[in-house]
Amino acid sequence: MPKAKLVLHTRYVDEQGALVEMKAYAVPRTPTTPHGFKYSLVYVRHGKRLIGYDNHEHQGDHRHACATTSPYTFSTIEQVIEDFLRDVATIKKELGR
Repeated sequence: MPKAKLVLHTRYVDEQGALVEMKAYAVPRTPTTPHGFKYSLVYVRHGKRLIGYDNHEHQGDHRHACATTSPYTFSTIEQVIEDFLRDVATIKKELGR
């Protein structure tokens, strides 16, 4: 079986001191990764995950917003990044920064 190939890794601390990390791997298409990607995008502020998108093997594609987890419909890796960054911008506005 071919190995996973890292296609994205960005990690930085934003202007509020929050961690933004985005990782994506191209992987073989399987029933758990039908689109051929494993990914994890997370926004952590004051030690708490406020926004996250990922696809754990037994949960499939999903989105975390504070304490809530909901299914996420994957279309492209670019769209996941766009959705994640939009959510990060929204939560920053809600928090007043």
